[in-house]
Amino acid sequence: MLQGTASHAGKSLIVAGLARIMAQDGFSVAPFKAQNMSLNSFVSADGGEMGRAQVVQAEAAGVEPLVDMNPVLLKPTSDTGAQVVVKGRPVGTMTARDYHQYKLSLLDAVSESLERLRRSFQVVIIEGAGSPAEINFRGHDIANMTVAEIADAPVCLVGDIERGGVFASLVGTMELLETEEQERVAGLIINKFRGDRAILEPGIDFLEGRCLKPVLGVVPFIENPGIEEEDSVGIPAAGGMRATGGPPRHWERALWPSDTRDDRGLPKRNDVRLRVIRLPRMSNFTDFDALSGCPGIECCYVEQPAGLADADLIIIPGTKSTLADLGFLWSSGLAARIIRLAESGAAVIGICGGFQMLGRRIIDPHGLEGGAGTAKALGLLDVETVFEPGKSTRRTRATVSGDNALLPRGTIVSGYEIHMGRTKLGPGASPLLATEAGSDGAVDLSGLVLGTYLHGFFDSDEVLSGLLKHFGCPAELPLLDRDALKEHNYDRLARELRLSLDMERIYSIAGIS
Repeated sequence: MLQGTASHAGKSLIVAGLARIMAQDGFSVAPFKAQNMSLNSFVSADGGEMGRAQVVQAEAAGVEPLVDMNPVLLKPTSDTGAQVVVKGRPVGTMTARDYHQYKLSLLDAVSESLERLRRSFQVVIIEGAGSPAEINFRGHDIANMTVAEIADAPVCLVGDIERGGVFASLVGTMELLETEEQERVAGLIINKFRGDRAILEPGIDFLEGRCLKPVLGVVPFIENPGIEEEDSVGIPAAGGMRATGGPPRHWERALWPSDTRDDRGLPKRNDVRLRVIRLPRMSNFTDFDALSGCPGIECCYVEQPAGLADADLIIIPGTKSTLADLGFLWSSGLAARIIRLAESGAAVIGICGGFQMLGRRIIDPHGLEGGAGTAKALGLLDVETVFEPGKSTRRTRATVSGDNALLPRGTIVSGYEIHMGRTKLGPGASPLLATEAGSDGAVDLSGLVLGTYLHGFFDSDEVLSGLLKHFGCPAELPLLDRDALKEHNYDRLARELRLSLDMERIYSIAGIS
């Protein structure tokens, strides 16, 4: 089991790298995280919802993601509340206080999922959550030392040196653990190190002497690993876009007509200026990785109206709190700016909650997102959404069926749905996609405003090619082979960890010869 001194210490990435190494070495490997808190989720093959970090780790191990790999998922709806998803299905929305009392009842579900994985795989690599030294959670822990005890698993403790204070955090964590928990810790890992390791040696000697535990390695800061982030800590600030690990975003100069290049031979500007609205409760931000890695597209987040001044294409992403984020659009002035730009011919695409916001209104008769009532939406699509208690989670394959200006009919897309609500189309809208179950999404009469419930919509090469063609980009611009790039990035991560960790010792700690 890997635990961390704090959230974002790099546990998820190291688990993915270890899973890749052990898979390369011939073992069947499964990741496991008892409790995950993230708005970045995924739908497994059986329609269950799970945290995307365990999906990434499963991909690194070369196995199908299973809900058992993340039996408890918390999706924050506010600063003090979250939707609780157990074994892939929502069981309710709870305040932090209510969940604190409820979560011990989930230990059976956690144990059952872990045991199924242990029966099916040779190795299970367990990831903790946050820090095991949160003394206010002791007695209500279902993610760290309690899980290590259930599994009788040795623990490797990861500290983040990038943020500073790694020695204090590792020593302090060890000091705050109970004696039996300290004995379960088999080694320490220093993560995200920049510079000359020789300078770090006195600190390593101190740690080993003070904690009486071996330092199993010093993992370097891996610039742009190209592996999906787990949570919103990985979302860049407005004006930026998270790197996807591909080659630097560039294109062959010869592909561009001379009158579009400056005196250095570079394009005068990226042809598609794409702006993603950075909603406060944005979910599934990995929807835009393919766009940010696509040559010919300049892609960045914005959270103020001024950021949309030069937009060719505006995307409103998914959200866990549609009504609250719709309120943000209106109060920030973004809604008015998006409406004006759409009326002047800018293209707008809404994904999931963003699709709902593009409609005329959103009705919440049961108060699922607060008090019952109706909210005025942007009115760019002739659709109306009614929130219902049930939640749709399924994988979907579809083709573009509605006449629109951005994508040719017949364009193939695939992805997954995670949403509450039923959206009804009016006479001014037509379905965007034909799916195996019927239809999805909507397109307006101008053909420039599109909405869909499908996460992963932009992962289709046909969608990217259609967008590039619509905006007049050179047809010869190469698209990245994202599957091959993903495999390359997992292999690169494994190489880095093999070089920086004492893998022979880690195998020995795990009881593997």
